[in-house]
Amino acid sequence: MNSIVVFSGSAHTELAKAIGRRLKTRLSPSTTSRFSNDCLGVQLGANCREADVFLIQPLVPPVQEHLMELLLMLDAARGASAARITAVIPHFAYARSDKKDAPRISIAARLVADLLSTAGANRVLTMTLHSPQVHGFFSVPVDHMTALEVLAAHFRRGKLTNTVIVSPDLGNAKEASHLARLLKLPVAAGSKKRLSDDRVVIDAIVGHVEGKNVIVLDDEIANGGTIVEILERLREFRVKRIVVACTHGLFTGKAIDRLRAQSDVSEIVTTDTVPVPTGKRLPNMTVLSVAPLLAEAIRRIHVGQSVSGLFDSAAAAR
Repeated sequence: MNSIVVFSGSAHTELAKAIGRRLKTRLSPSTTSRFSNDCLGVQLGANCREADVFLIQPLVPPVQEHLMELLLMLDAARGASAARITAVIPHFAYARSDKKDAPRISIAARLVADLLSTAGANRVLTMTLHSPQVHGFFSVPVDHMTALEVLAAHFRRGKLTNTVIVSPDLGNAKEASHLARLLKLPVAAGSKKRLSDDRVVIDAIVGHVEGKNVIVLDDEIANGGTIVEILERLREFRVKRIVVACTHGLFTGKAIDRLRAQSDVSEIVTTDTVPVPTGKRLPNMTVLSVAPLLAEAIRRIHVGQSVSGLFDSAAAAR
């Protein structure tokens, strides 16, 4: 069996180190430099010849810098004669650009998928794509993971009596329904219209939430506009305990100030697919690690086992 070699870009070294510890594999060194003309350069500091190489790099701000760094790492690994190269992208930021919803715009998710495979990716491991159709944009195999089992395990440790899972919009209702099944709870969803990048309107709630405890689930929280809007609608139904949950806690722009102002939110739960610095960690925020899940997926890819079976095993264990 080819040896496994794991590198990390600069986007989230803490997660990469945690994955390495779970794999009992030391991260191999790499160097990213910037030339005087502002171009980036990457050098991998370990032998990749005929190795099974994994490059860990979520696409987080500054997204363009981290994307270019990943592309250079892929090209370097290919040039070093790696047997197989897997791009581990816990957060694929361009997944939001998945359709042509205005004249003369680029479908950036497809473009970036093409760039990754052209640069040398033989496989992609990612988590909770904003739109499921983005999976089909890739010309290489994609293992699309979900953090719902991680979130469900956290919520099972608390009281779930009289609780409803709420999706802020119908587009995310499938994920909310999945979490609801894992927790054996009912589900509801908002009817959302996006006006701009940071402005949305939710004009209705589909499902029974009156007087209930609610867990609001979204795939990501960026500037927090959607969450604030759904919370305002839920308060009209006199909901009780409110918990906000997501996979990707980006918390950009005014998000932290907006969330801090929601005094009736008892807990904010996210994962470490993206780095959450100390300055953004509110007192009621819980950050769950997806390192064990990603490490097991990497192990299964390396030895040729089913990655989907990882979730079948978790379901059987319940």
